[in-house]
Amino acid sequence: MPLDPMPDWVPARRRQIGERIRAARLHANLTQEQLGERIGRDRRTIHRWEYATRVPDLEDLLLLADAIGVPLRDLVG
Repeated sequence: MPLDPMPDWVPARRRQIGERIRAARLHANLTQEQLGERIGRDRRTIHRWEYATRVPDLEDLLLLADAIGVPLRDLVG
């Protein structure tokens, strides 16, 4: 059962993960579209993750880490 209201640290952590995804993608010289193609998601989904309007699930995080070539811990640190 989700907490209501959500603790302040949760949205902050979501934004941090999104920023890490974006930084890793840019470091790998990939566009959102290219990354999406590598993991079977569309550009809008990548954008939503990077700007924390949606949260990638564990499987997507694993795919992202593999596609970008970074350890999972670098994304979720």
